[in-house]
Amino acid sequence: MKIETERLVIRDFQKRDVVGLLEYLSNPRVNCFAADRLCSEEAAFVYMQYSQKDMQRYAVSLKKEDFIIGDVFVLRENEDTYNVGWHFNKRFEGKGLAREAVIGLLDYLFREAGARRIYGFVEDDNIRSKRLCERLGMRREGCFKEFVTFINNPNGTPKYEDTRVYSILKKEWNSISAKSITNN
Repeated sequence: MKIETERLVIRDFQKRDVVGLLEYLSNPRVNCFAADRLCSEEAAFVYMQYSQKDMQRYAVSLKKEDFIIGDVFVLRENEDTYNVGWHFNKRFEGKGLAREAVIGLLDYLFREAGARRIYGFVEDDNIRSKRLCERLGMRREGCFKEFVTFINNPNGTPKYEDTRVYSILKKEWNSISAKSITNN
């Protein structure tokens, strides 16, 4: 898969992405990605090559510099339903790049991959991702209270996190003009 937007390319990982990937996954900012923490270029290379069963990961790189600034991942749950998520480098925040990448991904899934429904899980303290979902026209379908644990509290007990579900249907995506999403 290859998706081009105005400033980005979403593509398969390449060996040269190791340094950029390590930069933002050496210290994941949200607990749900604690298991994705990388501590070496070797670990980053392994991460690029292997993913969970049925999950596809793609690099998000700046078009001009071809430098990886994040990645998106997609899990096809059945023939027309996809679970999506993303990681982005903090150094590139505030420029609309995550929004541009996710718009490109959702548009691709709806128009090319036959998606009818796309959803994502967002932990309650991940304010930026919740805002992004809402700006893309995704609706909050619910909140699972103390749904999962990724880390422990200081006393060693599991820290359970509330997790929100955001989704959008193809008919909703089609009714939103690309201009209204990008200006949002």
